[in-house]
Amino acid sequence: MTLLTSTEQDRVAAAINAVERETDAELVTVLARQADSYAYIPLLWAAILALLLPGLVNYFTEWFDADLLLLVQWGVFLVLGALFGIPRINTRLIPRHVRYWRAGNLARRQFLEQNLHHTKGSTGMLIFVSEAERYVEILVDQGISARVDNAVWEGIVQVFTRQVRQGDTCQGFLDCIQACGEHLREQVPATHERNELPNHLVILP
Repeated sequence: MTLLTSTEQDRVAAAINAVERETDAELVTVLARQADSYAYIPLLWAAILALLLPGLVNYFTEWFDADLLLLVQWGVFLVLGALFGIPRINTRLIPRHVRYWRAGNLARRQFLEQNLHHTKGSTGMLIFVSEAERYVEILVDQGISARVDNAVWEGIVQVFTRQVRQGDTCQGFLDCIQACGEHLREQVPATHERNELPNHLVILP
């Protein structure tokens, strides 16, 4: 999994500039590699399986004495702990609701950290993506939510999420920004020239 190249980031920034010239909305895009390390979950799975599997084998076969059983359990824990630490496997061990909950929390923190709640006219918009979780969210301040129904953004998010799952994150950003721009130009048209927040793609490690 790779984040966007500098050329792709420039394309995203150009798309934001194009939209902001025709609307009072302030768009910020954030791309995270992963919302959380989830370090405890692989270790938890490894511990549970290390206790259960050798114990079950020994229950039916009586292959191990007490000392050997303990050594086998330690070995299984170390092997599974290392295996489950691999990112592709790690992500699959985490329940979807946990992954989405952590990604959603990070999106809301970014909305505040990027000062989207302090824009003039309350017209801040965050387009947030966490690649590992295949999670996309659009958050808007009240100046936009009062004019555009949230169902509009949900439809755009669904399309973008499919693109992230297919590994086409850059094009997903471009299509999402363009789709958002169509609604923003109509409902939040530009009344004056301004640029309160940076337009470049914010990338979180």
